[in-house]
Amino acid sequence: MDRFDTAPETALDWHRAGKGAALATVVETWGSAPRRVGAQLAVSGEGEIEGSVSGGCVEGAVIMEALEALEDGEHRMLEFGVSDDDAFAVGLACGGTIRVLVEPVGGAMPADLLEELVAARAGRTALAYEVHLADGVRRLLHNGHPERMRMDRSGFEEDGETFVAIHNPPLRLIVVGAVHIAQALVPMARIAGYDPVVIDPREAFASATRFPDTRLMHDWPDEAVAALGLDARTALVLLTHDPKLDDPALEAALTADCFYIGALGSTRTHAKRAERMAAAGHSDPAIARIHGPVGLDIGAAGPAEIAVAILAQMTAVLRGRA
Repeated sequence: MDRFDTAPETALDWHRAGKGAALATVVETWGSAPRRVGAQLAVSGEGEIEGSVSGGCVEGAVIMEALEALEDGEHRMLEFGVSDDDAFAVGLACGGTIRVLVEPVGGAMPADLLEELVAARAGRTALAYEVHLADGVRRLLHNGHPERMRMDRSGFEEDGETFVAIHNPPLRLIVVGAVHIAQALVPMARIAGYDPVVIDPREAFASATRFPDTRLMHDWPDEAVAALGLDARTALVLLTHDPKLDDPALEAALTADCFYIGALGSTRTHAKRAERMAAAGHSDPAIARIHGPVGLDIGAAGPAEIAVAILAQMTAVLRGRA
């Protein structure tokens, strides 16, 4: 889930407003498909849409099926596949094939189950939505399918009849240090689907003028990260280049489960940072989690290019490529 994935919330709003709503979910793909398994499209009874399951007119067919599902309350399993010659005409690049599960809210999908799902997402609680297609049983599992949840991977179980949709919390970027690099990194991360937060006790640096439409915290970094909480969907980037500000947040991160820790500074600066962390009692494996110097080595020059290198490295770590 990222900050653009709001189909469940939108579907619940439409249902509560009396419009009717259905959720369409990509449950399987073959070849080259434009959306990942788990991608969702919400459809209202008035034909409004939020999200997507493909890149073209597959949506049109899904919408029609969703409107029919709202009439009878039953789920639909749809399959779309095309040859390479026709692929781009329907938004399935290179002959991809997808299967889409359509579930009307208040029918096949119980409204109270969707309400519980939306509440968990709002509270940054990871869970799995499990559907047994053979008997129509649906349930939410807060501690189920740990490997799927760790890999952020929705899909069918081995029986081919049980689909598991993983709902992890939205990606979040916490930046310590409202410096020039942060001004470039924050909007880039927002476009990539992160909810950014900037921490800097220096209010002249962390100002709404320098960081419009961004959550700013002027607390001491260790207090701020404690208030926010660090979880497996959080990236922490330290940019102040000042141990007094960076180290308190870094120490909190080394005992937490955030998926990425990056710290600005040269190789020599990072070596000194590692020595301080070791002296503070942190283990070698914990210290090895710090990406320092921060970012991929792409020869970046200037704040914007450094921000690109940082976001690229965050993506590589998130997707298991680094």
